[in-house]
Amino acid sequence: MPYLGLIYLLILVVALIDIIKTDDAAVRGLPKFAWVVLVVMIPLAGALVWLAVGRPTADERPRRQSAAAGEFPEYDHPSRYIPRDPEADQEFLRQVRERAEQQRRTAREQQRAADRTDRTDDQGLPPTTT
Repeated sequence: MPYLGLIYLLILVVALIDIIKTDDAAVRGLPKFAWVVLVVMIPLAGALVWLAVGRPTADERPRRQSAAAGEFPEYDHPSRYIPRDPEADQEFLRQVRERAEQQRRTAREQQRAADRTDRTDDQGLPPTTT
């Protein structure tokens, strides 16, 4: 009997931590805040109801693809949409990165050109081309 209080406390803590860590969209039955209030107000019954009814099932939890997760940091976000065609998604992400790098290069070139123009305007000399 002396461990009954410890088991009671353990169930309460596990339920509260699980509720807090669960994604808002995956919670079933009640909003996340309502589950926390229920577990705090009616500790043992609320925790057991959460564990039986409120928790997302294994089918509802997002799955991650480990091969893509290492190659693209975009996949490291929790609850990220899982593509139906991973190869097409990887190709799309490559194209996005290439386009972003091209835009960065263009911006750097424009900045250098603007800096050269500003420098020559300050000195009163004609702009130089390299």
